[in-house]
Amino acid sequence: MKVSRKITIFALIALLVAGAAQAAFAETAHMRRIRLSTDLINKMAKEQDADALADVIKSGKGVAIFPAVTKAGLGIGGQTGEGVVFLRQSNGRWTGPAFMGISGASIGFQIGVQSVGLVLVITNEQGLRAFTGGNSFKLGADVAIAAGPVGRDTSAATDGRAKASIYSYSMSKGLFAGISIDGSVINQNRDANKAYWGRDISAANALKKPATDKRVAPLIKALNNLIKKAPK
Repeated sequence: MKVSRKITIFALIALLVAGAAQAAFAETAHMRRIRLSTDLINKMAKEQDADALADVIKSGKGVAIFPAVTKAGLGIGGQTGEGVVFLRQSNGRWTGPAFMGISGASIGFQIGVQSVGLVLVITNEQGLRAFTGGNSFKLGADVAIAAGPVGRDTSAATDGRAKASIYSYSMSKGLFAGISIDGSVINQNRDANKAYWGRDISAANALKKPATDKRVAPLIKALNNLIKKAPK
């Protein structure tokens, strides 16, 4: 009788541990993305070009942060990554997050580079509508994108930047690196949004919510610290 009771207790404990482990794993997917995004913004803030990036974010409508866009295949291959999006209001406060993914063909990775951290800065209303208007959109087709203005990037056309609704910045191996993402598709990650918000929610609605939750506090702090580097 005692043995049977012990077996039952052990079985219940095992079920509780398994359930807790499963819950922790479910949380890891989106919380890990937030942590890695925080690390990326902090690293970018240390670069000598950070003032230009900070200036663009300060005057922009929001950011999409993809901490690990991974290259697949050799030569003309593909890319995929998961990211998080925040909007910046005119009063400087942030809203979100919404979780999104990026995928598509790419020929822009530098030789030897397999993964990059990518930050997309939303610069105008057209870019804003792209991130809030539907389930997915294509960069370069549905919305104009250009390499973000920095001192290292003298090849990008100024007039192209002026028309761009999204500026792109990337970092690999501790350095800013070029990457071509025209033709890539940005799509909502409803599973991650549901896991974070606790219910099914669209990106448009998620991006209306104040980003005041303690889970994103370190990332919001990192973004605000980066903005402080913008020229006065």
